Amino acid sequence: MGRQRAKWAALVAVVPFLAASGCAATVTAPPGPATSASAPEATGTPVEGVDAAAQAYVDAVNARDLDALVASFAPDAEIIDVSRSIKGHDAIRRWADGEVIGGTLRVLSIAGRRGDGQKLLVHWAPGGSGGWEAHYDFTVGGGRIVRVDLQYA
Repeated sequence: MGRQRAKWAALVAVVPFLAASGCAATVTAPPGPATSASAPEATGTPVEGVDAAAQAYVDAVNARDLDALVASFAPDAEIIDVSRSIKGHDAIRRWADGEVIGGTLRVLSIAGRRGDGQKLLVHWAPGGSGGWEAHYDFTVGGGRIVRVDLQYA
Protein backbone atom coordinates (compact mmCIF):
# COMPACT_ATOMS: atom_id res chain seq x y z
CA MET A 1 0.00 0.00 0.00
CA GLY A 2 3.03 2.28 0.53
CA ARG A 3 3.65 2.84 -3.19
CA GLN A 4 -0.01 3.64 -3.81
CA ARG A 5 0.01 6.17 -0.96
CA ALA A 6 3.16 7.80 -2.37
CA LYS A 7 1.56 8.06 -5.82
CA TRP A 8 -1.55 9.54 -4.21
CA ALA A 9 0.53 12.11 -2.30
CA ALA A 10 2.26 13.12 -5.54
CA LEU A 11 -1.10 13.55 -7.27
CA VAL A 12 -2.47 15.64 -4.42
CA ALA A 13 0.59 17.90 -4.66
CA VAL A 14 -0.13 18.56 -8.37
CA VAL A 15 -3.82 19.44 -7.96
CA PRO A 16 -3.29 23.00 -6.67
CA PHE A 17 -0.98 23.68 -9.63
CA LEU A 18 -3.59 22.39 -12.07
CA ALA A 19 -6.32 24.46 -10.44
CA ALA A 20 -4.15 27.60 -10.55
CA SER A 21 -3.39 27.04 -14.22
CA GLY A 22 -7.09 26.76 -15.07
CA CYS A 23 -7.04 23.01 -15.74
CA ALA A 24 -9.97 21.04 -14.42
CA ALA A 25 -9.04 18.24 -12.07
CA THR A 26 -11.13 15.64 -10.33
CA VAL A 27 -9.44 13.77 -7.54
CA THR A 28 -10.92 10.79 -5.75
CA ALA A 29 -9.62 9.83 -2.34
CA PRO A 30 -7.54 6.66 -2.19
CA PRO A 31 -9.36 3.57 -1.02
CA GLY A 32 -9.24 2.94 2.69
CA PRO A 33 -9.20 -0.39 4.47
CA ALA A 34 -11.64 -3.00 3.22
CA THR A 35 -15.05 -2.93 4.81
CA SER A 36 -18.38 -3.93 3.43
CA ALA A 37 -19.23 -0.23 3.11
CA SER A 38 -16.01 0.73 1.28
CA ALA A 39 -15.44 -2.24 -1.03
CA PRO A 40 -16.26 -1.30 -4.62
CA GLU A 41 -18.92 -3.12 -6.55
CA ALA A 42 -17.79 -4.91 -9.69
CA THR A 43 -19.19 -3.10 -12.69
CA GLY A 44 -20.56 -4.58 -15.88
CA THR A 45 -22.17 -7.89 -16.63
CA PRO A 46 -20.26 -10.97 -15.40
CA VAL A 47 -18.65 -12.99 -18.18
CA GLU A 48 -19.96 -16.56 -18.46
CA GLY A 49 -17.42 -19.38 -18.29
CA VAL A 50 -14.66 -17.76 -16.24
CA ASP A 51 -12.80 -20.49 -14.33
CA ALA A 52 -13.78 -20.57 -10.64
CA ALA A 53 -10.19 -20.00 -9.44
CA ALA A 54 -9.72 -17.01 -11.75
CA GLN A 55 -13.10 -15.65 -10.66
CA ALA A 56 -12.07 -16.06 -7.00
CA TYR A 57 -9.01 -13.88 -7.75
CA VAL A 58 -11.17 -11.23 -9.48
CA ASP A 59 -13.69 -11.26 -6.63
CA ALA A 60 -10.94 -10.96 -3.99
CA VAL A 61 -9.39 -7.96 -5.78
CA ASN A 62 -12.73 -6.18 -5.93
CA ALA A 63 -13.58 -7.03 -2.31
CA ARG A 64 -10.12 -5.81 -1.23
CA ASP A 65 -9.71 -9.17 0.50
CA LEU A 66 -5.99 -9.95 0.69
CA ASP A 67 -6.51 -13.31 2.43
CA ALA A 68 -8.99 -14.50 -0.22
CA LEU A 69 -6.67 -13.33 -3.00
CA VAL A 70 -3.76 -15.32 -1.60
CA ALA A 71 -6.02 -18.35 -1.01
CA SER A 72 -6.98 -18.39 -4.71
CA PHE A 73 -3.37 -19.50 -5.44
CA ALA A 74 -1.70 -22.85 -4.84
CA PRO A 75 1.03 -22.57 -2.16
CA ASP A 76 3.86 -22.74 -4.74
CA ALA A 77 2.08 -20.68 -7.43
CA GLU A 78 3.88 -18.18 -9.63
CA ILE A 79 2.78 -14.80 -10.93
CA ILE A 80 4.55 -13.28 -13.90
CA ASP A 81 3.84 -9.56 -13.65
CA VAL A 82 5.07 -8.44 -17.08
CA SER A 83 8.64 -9.74 -16.63
CA ARG A 84 8.84 -10.03 -12.83
CA SER A 85 8.39 -13.44 -11.19
CA ILE A 86 6.54 -13.66 -7.85
CA LYS A 87 6.52 -17.15 -6.30
CA GLY A 88 4.72 -18.61 -3.31
CA HIS A 89 2.08 -17.34 -0.90
CA ASP A 90 4.37 -15.01 1.08
CA ALA A 91 5.67 -13.22 -2.01
CA ILE A 92 2.17 -13.11 -3.54
CA ARG A 93 0.82 -11.56 -0.32
CA ARG A 94 3.51 -8.82 -0.33
CA TRP A 95 2.95 -8.10 -4.04
CA ALA A 96 -0.84 -7.99 -3.75
CA ASP A 97 -0.78 -5.85 -0.61
CA GLY A 98 1.51 -3.29 -2.25
CA GLU A 99 0.20 -3.31 -5.81
CA VAL A 100 -3.23 -4.93 -6.15
CA ILE A 101 -5.44 -4.45 -3.11
CA GLY A 102 -7.30 -1.17 -3.51
CA GLY A 103 -7.69 -1.51 -7.27
CA THR A 104 -10.56 -2.88 -9.33
CA LEU A 105 -10.57 -5.70 -11.84
CA ARG A 106 -13.26 -6.46 -14.39
CA VAL A 107 -13.31 -9.38 -16.84
CA LEU A 108 -14.18 -8.11 -20.32
CA SER A 109 -14.00 -11.43 -22.21
CA ILE A 110 -12.39 -14.84 -22.41
CA ALA A 111 -9.59 -14.41 -24.96
CA GLY A 112 -8.58 -18.07 -25.07
CA ARG A 113 -9.30 -21.44 -23.48
CA ARG A 114 -7.21 -24.53 -22.91
CA GLY A 115 -7.53 -27.64 -20.75
CA ASP A 116 -5.59 -26.20 -17.82
CA GLY A 117 -6.84 -22.62 -17.85
CA GLN A 118 -7.79 -19.59 -19.85
CA LYS A 119 -6.63 -16.19 -20.97
CA LEU A 120 -8.87 -13.30 -19.96
CA LEU A 121 -9.10 -9.80 -21.35
CA VAL A 122 -9.56 -7.62 -18.27
CA HIS A 123 -9.78 -3.99 -17.29
CA TRP A 124 -7.36 -3.40 -14.41
CA ALA A 125 -7.51 -0.11 -12.50
CA PRO A 126 -5.01 0.34 -9.67
CA GLY A 127 -6.43 2.42 -6.81
CA GLY A 128 -6.98 6.03 -7.86
CA SER A 129 -6.53 5.43 -11.60
CA GLY A 130 -8.76 5.00 -14.63
CA GLY A 131 -6.93 1.81 -15.50
CA TRP A 132 -6.25 -0.03 -18.75
CA GLU A 133 -6.87 -3.30 -20.57
CA ALA A 134 -4.64 -6.29 -19.98
CA HIS A 135 -4.43 -10.01 -20.65
CA TYR A 136 -4.32 -12.26 -17.59
CA ASP A 137 -3.44 -15.84 -18.56
CA PHE A 138 -4.46 -18.21 -15.76
CA THR A 139 -3.18 -21.78 -15.40
CA VAL A 140 -5.25 -23.73 -12.87
CA GLY A 141 -4.72 -27.02 -11.06
CA GLY A 142 -6.60 -28.58 -8.18
CA GLY A 143 -9.09 -25.72 -8.09
CA ARG A 144 -6.41 -23.07 -7.50
CA ILE A 145 -4.27 -20.82 -9.64
CA VAL A 146 -0.83 -22.37 -10.19
CA ARG A 147 0.44 -19.68 -12.55
CA VAL A 148 -0.83 -16.40 -13.94
CA ASP A 149 0.90 -14.31 -16.58
CA LEU A 150 -0.12 -10.63 -16.47
CA GLN A 151 0.53 -8.71 -19.69
CA TYR A 152 -0.57 -5.10 -19.96
CA ALA A 153 -1.67 -3.69 -23.31
